[in-house]
Amino acid sequence: MQPLRTVALALCLVFLLFQTAAIAQSPAPDGDDPSRTYSQQEIRDAVEGFFAGTTKGLADILERIFADFGRPNGYIQGEEAGGALVVGLRYGQGHLHLKGQEPVRVYWQGPSVGFDLGGHVAKNFTLVYNLTDPALIFQRFPGVDGSAYVVGGLSMNYQKSNEIILAPIRTGVGLRLGASVGYLHYTRKQHVNPF
Repeated sequence: MQPLRTVALALCLVFLLFQTAAIAQSPAPDGDDPSRTYSQQEIRDAVEGFFAGTTKGLADILERIFADFGRPNGYIQGEEAGGALVVGLRYGQGHLHLKGQEPVRVYWQGPSVGFDLGGHVAKNFTLVYNLTDPALIFQRFPGVDGSAYVVGGLSMNYQKSNEIILAPIRTGVGLRLGASVGYLHYTRKQHVNPF
């Protein structure tokens, strides 16, 4: 049974890498227009204030996202909690900030399935690309996730719907390890039903 789990986990991780590579090749139509996008320094300052400091791992993740997509035109700051026993659930809430616009309250919830076990509570900072109207965030964003929390941890994945790309960065505490596929549904109101 153990070799089968190892092979299955390896296949999930390979799928995660291919999915991440496919999303990373997506263009960022907003480009680097400074009046509509955030610079790397602005995001670094917001991340540092939100997470109360940065680590080498967090700095590396930001470098990778900027290398893949350039300057974001928004970000979400929030908190979330989740757990899984093969099938997982995730719930969160925060504020969407688009450059030059008032923050908008958002909630998210969603199911996942995969080789995933454990639970976590995390702060979530999501870089947002190609979102011109805050109302467009209220939809489902599919994604592949790999998490490793052993007391404390850091994770990142990409989610995409049409041309909108989200890059959630999570840092939190818990005991969770695995790879899964699923979606997050961003809503105006908090929902218990993750579907």
